[in-house]
Amino acid sequence: MTSLPSHPYTSTTWPVGAALLQFPGTDPSGRSLTDGGPEQWRPALREVALAGFEHVDLTDSWVRPGDLPPATLRALSATAGDLGLAFSAIAVTRKSVIDPDPTVADANLEYALRTVDAAAELGVGTVCLGLHQPLTPAQQEAHWFWLAPGGEDPDDAAVRDRAVERFRMVGERAASAGVQISLEMYEGTYLGTSEGAVGLVRDIDLAGVGLCPDIGNIVRLHRPVEDWRVMLERMLPYTNYWQVKNYLRDYDPATGAYFSAPVPLETGFIDYRAAVGMALDVGFSGPFCVEHYGGDGLSVAATNRDYLRRILRAKLGE
Repeated sequence: MTSLPSHPYTSTTWPVGAALLQFPGTDPSGRSLTDGGPEQWRPALREVALAGFEHVDLTDSWVRPGDLPPATLRALSATAGDLGLAFSAIAVTRKSVIDPDPTVADANLEYALRTVDAAAELGVGTVCLGLHQPLTPAQQEAHWFWLAPGGEDPDDAAVRDRAVERFRMVGERAASAGVQISLEMYEGTYLGTSEGAVGLVRDIDLAGVGLCPDIGNIVRLHRPVEDWRVMLERMLPYTNYWQVKNYLRDYDPATGAYFSAPVPLETGFIDYRAAVGMALDVGFSGPFCVEHYGGDGLSVAATNRDYLRRILRAKLGE
């Protein structure tokens, strides 16, 4: 019998963080929660705790840790801790370090570096970055934003080289702070295919920079996509953090029509029982982040957490 690689966690201790995508980044008056304090942060974090979570994936569409001074970061950590929560990762959303606007790109790079510093202050070991750009007006108006085209990285070697250079800069800062960087798979970017994502990480060539193989971002698209098994086979050896979500996916060859919709992990197109097994086989030991769009995203995320723990228990032989 072939033995599994050793893992630092059990099925019950493996960090599974709740994404905060479903919580607004402003209070009812329109004030940014990043400019708030414990009274403004506690309601969302309390809901996460009451949903049975022990970890929060600190999504910066809710609060931007990279824009908080050390004392405020400590207050944020204390607020979570009072509710029995710890931060498993920080996810930076839609702040590309190679944004088409050079001024925005430079600001996003500085923000990424500040977020690494914030992670170190909070004792968070993982920061997730990507190359996806802010939603376009068409995406904001669409029923699901992924049904409208978004910004795309150009077929330009010099721009890609800039992405490598800037991610390496962030990765070196992270290494000195004891933080790892994970790059999120996302369509239309240099991280939009499994080959492209692996190639980018190889070119960055830092041990602390890996991949977040968020294949849910790909299978939901209304067009031909890579087979999810092939994507994972390529990316899992480089994976250090994993945002997981699932979708229904269908294709009618008679009309050429595609269909997709968000669903819990266990009922969707991607077989996460097989996917998690593949990850464990190559030694994956990073935190999970459970995401869901639409409806009561937090409750679905809690269902996803429990499903992951059942799979981990089976795969780890507990």
